[in-house]
Amino acid sequence: MSGPRQPAAPPRDGVTDLVRWAAFSCFLVPVVLLWCGTSLAGAAGTALGLAAVTGACRVLLRRSERLAARPPGADPGPRPGRRHRAGPPAGRGAHRGGRHTAENTPVD
Repeated sequence: MSGPRQPAAPPRDGVTDLVRWAAFSCFLVPVVLLWCGTSLAGAAGTALGLAAVTGACRVLLRRSERLAARPPGADPGPRPGRRHRAGPPAGRGAHRGGRHTAENTPVD
């Protein structure tokens, strides 16, 4: 006889695990900094910086997951609200600033 069956565990989401560890570090790093003698303002600034980086990474990871889940031939098309620059394309003759070495004029 075998014991009662356990329901299968749901698949783990790597992004969620990563964000949880990052959130834990957003808490742990300032605590360690305070323990080592850093000012409260410095530890708070570090916590805010880590939280901002964690949030940005979470957004980018979720976006890359969505893009990877799309079918290979799916073309999203132009995004609404985006404008293309008017005018001729910047080709060989376009001046983009910087130094022009073709004009050798003496400088006093």
